[in-house]
Amino acid sequence: MADIKADKTLDTKGLNCPMPVLKTKKALDEVSAGQVLEVISTDPGSKSDIPALLNRLGHELLNTKEEGNTITFYIKKA
Repeated sequence: MADIKADKTLDTKGLNCPMPVLKTKKALDEVSAGQVLEVISTDPGSKSDIPALLNRLGHELLNTKEEGNTITFYIKKA
């Protein structure tokens, strides 16, 4: 898979639940439909919380990448 180009990056490293999810929702409100939001998190709970949020809101999770204790989500706004 080719590298995904993010239109906006949200860094939530060091924040614990529920802050990564709340900040992701706020950032999604600020980008336009079709744009890609990159969310970087170190909270292990975000592995399940962010996909659950996207499922509820109808946005598309394009890719999830894990490197060490960092999880990066690529989200396409519906």
